[in-house]
Amino acid sequence: MEDRVERAGLSVARVLADFIETAALPGTGLAPQPFWEGFSALLHDLAPRNRALLARRAQLQARIDDWHIAHAGEPHDAEDYRTFLAEIGYLVPEGPAFAIDPPPADPEIAALAGPQLVVPLTNARFALNAANARWGSLYDALYGTDALGEAPPAGPYDPVRGARVAAWARAHLDLAVPLAAGASWATVSRIGLGDGMLDLRAGDSALALADPASFAGWREEPGDILRARGLLIEIVLDPGSIPGRADPAGIADIRLEAAVSAIMDGEDSVACVDADDKVAAYANWLGLMQGTLAETFVKAGTTLTRRLAPATLDYRRPGGGTLAVRGRALMLVRNVGLLMTTPAILDRDGAEVPEGLMDAMVTALCALHDLGRPGGPVNSPAGAIYVVKPKLHGPEETAFAVQTFDRVESVLGLAPNTIRIGLMDEERRTSANLAECIRAARARLCFVNTGFLDRTGDEIHTSMEAGPLLPKGEMKTAPWLIAYEDRNVECALACGLSGRAQIGKGMWAAPDRMADMLAQKIAHPRAGASCAWVPSPTAAVLHATHYHRVDVAARQTERAGRTPRAGLDALLTIPLAAGRSFTPAEIAAETDNNVQGILGYVVRWIDQGIGCSKVPDIHDIALMEDRATCRISAQALANWLRHGLITEVALAETFRRMAAVVDRQNAADPAYHPMAPACDGIAFQAACELVFKGRVQPSGYTEPVLHRRRQDQKVAGSR
Repeated sequence: MEDRVERAGLSVARVLADFIETAALPGTGLAPQPFWEGFSALLHDLAPRNRALLARRAQLQARIDDWHIAHAGEPHDAEDYRTFLAEIGYLVPEGPAFAIDPPPADPEIAALAGPQLVVPLTNARFALNAANARWGSLYDALYGTDALGEAPPAGPYDPVRGARVAAWARAHLDLAVPLAAGASWATVSRIGLGDGMLDLRAGDSALALADPASFAGWREEPGDILRARGLLIEIVLDPGSIPGRADPAGIADIRLEAAVSAIMDGEDSVACVDADDKVAAYANWLGLMQGTLAETFVKAGTTLTRRLAPATLDYRRPGGGTLAVRGRALMLVRNVGLLMTTPAILDRDGAEVPEGLMDAMVTALCALHDLGRPGGPVNSPAGAIYVVKPKLHGPEETAFAVQTFDRVESVLGLAPNTIRIGLMDEERRTSANLAECIRAARARLCFVNTGFLDRTGDEIHTSMEAGPLLPKGEMKTAPWLIAYEDRNVECALACGLSGRAQIGKGMWAAPDRMADMLAQKIAHPRAGASCAWVPSPTAAVLHATHYHRVDVAARQTERAGRTPRAGLDALLTIPLAAGRSFTPAEIAAETDNNVQGILGYVVRWIDQGIGCSKVPDIHDIALMEDRATCRISAQALANWLRHGLITEVALAETFRRMAAVVDRQNAADPAYHPMAPACDGIAFQAACELVFKGRVQPSGYTEPVLHRRRQDQKVAGSR
């Protein structure tokens, strides 16, 4: 029986109560008794509204299911469908034009375009890596990945590859910070200072920057910094190093300002199912806000300790004075949505409280340590707490998130609108009513972000009864998804986000395919997005080069001044596979791919509590998998099962066959427990349940099944 204590009418897991009272509250000026009283009142007042909003979701989905069933076999009537959605309140009337009006935000939110790194908050090492990913080595990113077109060689340093890295980097400088008179950085043989200005030479000839203001400052160690569209580039001079000896100017590295912001994720990329798990996440967030988080680990036989990088780095400005450069990413925290409850706290009736309400209070409490820091905040000099709020369905739920943070601020004694909302546009009802969602959060908004993974899962579930839908891979070019990506930016610009809040794009999910990312992800800044998600510090460095090349502010101005490309009708186009006849081979390939991905992710989630990791796909290509990718695969299979493209018998056989594939892919992991040949373990059962009962999962989410099965596994493992 879990050890619990009573606090202001709440039954609280002792581990959580101890964390709050001995770690989070001290230093904030808040006493335990009034904190618990305020927290208890918030939970008891807002939990009924949380439940009512979930009931409204279910009611709307049932009405949509019934509409599709009643029109089965008929050609889809888009006008009739849109009228129906408005009649049931799924679509709401759009009000007059407006602009968001939050308090001033940090530059990383309001003005500075660049990569945004997302990491699981429960992994302290990853969290520290993300916070420290504000700066990264371009040379390392190019040398150690396939960015140059092939995988890096094994063994000692390869000088030929090193020369290719240096050439690529200098060519990039020509694009990012060009030289005057058409000169090239490839010819630079000396980099120095003269009268506090950058002194560049090609042999005996003097060179100059095309824009002298691009020179931002210098340090004696490691080098000079340049500015490209707001982001900083540091040229590291060390003629004694291996790269420096081979370089005519002694350039040892080029370091880029990369992940200007980072989301510490307590939602889709973690596996938190009880109080112990939640406290592990909260403790890491507290350590980040206090600046004390550290992680000791063994690498290649050496014990290392990772800590936060310095908050600022001081450079000398041309013309005198000091330039304070941020040394860490601006950190946001992602809470969970409305769906799940948590056993960490029980209300006066013994019911679990909504997990999202607990997240709101505890993560904000931890962030008080940054806001109340002597000398001023370090993470947010603007004095804000940035909370990413996922999986909200429409304006009503957005307004509820605002109401929740109103109450949190009241309990914690914060000024109104200290807590800012990052609105994930990842559910269909939010996409269809995006302007009104933004209006509901206008005084708190810090970003809107497309999340095509969850958004695709909700697209499938919402239209589950409409008929067979397109295969998962074809969704990326379906009209609704193109409209979704376009409308998100257009709506955000129309609502005044430019210069006030981030406009974001989704994750690059193939962390080992950096050449492809370099070729494709530049589309995000070109679309006018001021940030886009990356899965690693290395990816952040490479993606930063896109922001050197694209003037995002200019793209936003251009897009704001033109006629919108995508209307609501395009967004509501259901991705039906109407008229398609799939061959048995096509169906088998799609089924194998989805089942293998589900099993590969779920077995780690259930057995090891890993919420996000690189999971080999059916072709042994490592992809980043989290609950959003699992949701798509499970819903895609549930849809085809519902409409007879696959059978339960064939699907069950595929699960057993793919279990053996996943076992082989994980054979080198000593913590892995094989599923085959018995295929009767909790993880295998969970994966099957996600598909065979996918139609009845609320909004197609994976959380109810995964949480319950992970709790079962924890109990089984403790016996």
